[in-house]
Amino acid sequence: MTTDTPARLLQLLSLLQTREWPGGELSERLGVSRRTVRRDIDRLRELGYPVQATKGSDGGYRLVAGKAMPPLVLDDEEAVAIAVGLRAGAGHAVEGVEEASVRALAKLEQVLPSRLRHRVSTLQAATTPLTSGDGASIAPETLTVMASTVAGRERLRFAYRAKDGTPSRRLTEPYRLVSTGRRWYLVAYDLDREDWRTFRVDRVAEPFATGTRFAPRELPTGNAAEYLRQSMYQRHETYDFDVTFAAPAAFVAKRLPASLGTPEPVDDHSCRLRSSAGDTVEWLAMRLAMVDCEFTVRAPAELAGCLREVGARLTRAAGGEGPGTTGG
Repeated sequence: MTTDTPARLLQLLSLLQTREWPGGELSERLGVSRRTVRRDIDRLRELGYPVQATKGSDGGYRLVAGKAMPPLVLDDEEAVAIAVGLRAGAGHAVEGVEEASVRALAKLEQVLPSRLRHRVSTLQAATTPLTSGDGASIAPETLTVMASTVAGRERLRFAYRAKDGTPSRRLTEPYRLVSTGRRWYLVAYDLDREDWRTFRVDRVAEPFATGTRFAPRELPTGNAAEYLRQSMYQRHETYDFDVTFAAPAAFVAKRLPASLGTPEPVDDHSCRLRSSAGDTVEWLAMRLAMVDCEFTVRAPAELAGCLREVGARLTRAAGGEGPGTTGG
């Protein structure tokens, strides 16, 4: 019998998260009367947990979806499974894995007991994720430290390696983590340089939360993703492109990184994307080919030429005719 009310409520909540339970069975599992079970159910409802009672000879209770998600109670195995899954996704800038998943990992690892953190690290070290290779691998601990300082408005110190390999130490006020689908970037105010900067997270080492709080500054663009886009375009040679797709805008948008812009509907069955890119034309050519629909490049000529070369190479690889081959 569990006489401690908070402990009993947690045990009751853990049971309700698995399935529907008859009142009598809950009473036996908890070692209390049915009246006590009913009172505990009322307490959970007051705390925001949507517990629904079902009618019947014995009656029953189950946890249903509510308007807001109250705190979950996880057993050891569930907590480890979630942490390993989040680490696997966060370690690579997989498209669709946004900052929210990293914040969730930071929150979970903050409250994991040391014995479970060790299990998570051991499991991850023993597994090798199958990734596309399109982007740098990042230690999940780096992301979780950064996410914690962003959420807690805490100054962050780290070692940084520039593109040319030059090392430096940075003291920053972190603003946001941004994923481009290939890489993670940190948008932060650099205190030593007294200006906003973007940092590639795969070039960060030894991130350290200083414990010093700060009042957030106003970002020039008001949006971290937009600031990153402008920063990347300033550092790299960019080019405009114009492509039409024989597919609805919603279909195309789901298959391209948001950093490439938003397709504009032409009609119900086609759309047009006019934007700028700061990556190579080869990379853009492959991304367009992966949309899985017919498309036409209007500009630039370099992109159209690259697609012709890639197409000819793929045709030759498949044993078909192309430049340098003769028909049978």
